[in-house]
Amino acid sequence: MALPAIAPYPLPGADELPANRVAWTVDPARAVLLVHDLQNHFLRAYRPGEEPLTGMLANTARVIEAARRAGVPVVHSAQRGGQTPEERGLQLDFWGPGMADDPEALASPDEVAPAPGDTVLTKWKYSAFVRTELESLIRDAGRDQLVITGVYAHIGVLMSAADAWMRDIQAFVVADAVADFSREEHDMALRWAAGRCAVVTTTDALLKEI
Repeated sequence: MALPAIAPYPLPGADELPANRVAWTVDPARAVLLVHDLQNHFLRAYRPGEEPLTGMLANTARVIEAARRAGVPVVHSAQRGGQTPEERGLQLDFWGPGMADDPEALASPDEVAPAPGDTVLTKWKYSAFVRTELESLIRDAGRDQLVITGVYAHIGVLMSAADAWMRDIQAFVVADAVADFSREEHDMALRWAAGRCAVVTTTDALLKEI
């Protein structure tokens, strides 16, 4: 039930993305950025200094910087360490007890870490909306778009995008600013999102919009 050791794989390029079913574009006045679960506990599954980790972190850092400059609220989801079985719920059956209450494991790499003015939400389930204030934060800010970066693409990233769609919030998955267990699962997540609930884009394309 532990996280797998993830073999290196290349991030998808712009010419490898699935066709989007819709033609939404990001509006900085409507968007919120979600930096999804970029905690050391989850990133240790990747081989340091290699793709997809290096590219995902670098691209996420670029997106965060651009969002802050453009006045786009930046929200980080982060799981708590030392969860009780009641707090873990069915995640216990699938993934075990979760991370220890270890400050280093719970922290994020410096380049993508929360900064003053950002919001950090405690995350409990695959979707970042469940048991959190994410939807109210988006609504209270008068916004209706969610840009998603982070890990893992076929689990929390995809479930958060689908949950956004069910709440009539336009989701944007940044294909080269997310990472997964494998390129196969990464591509599957992008195909499902593009065809069912979100726009799949790249960091370069997104930065041109914001």
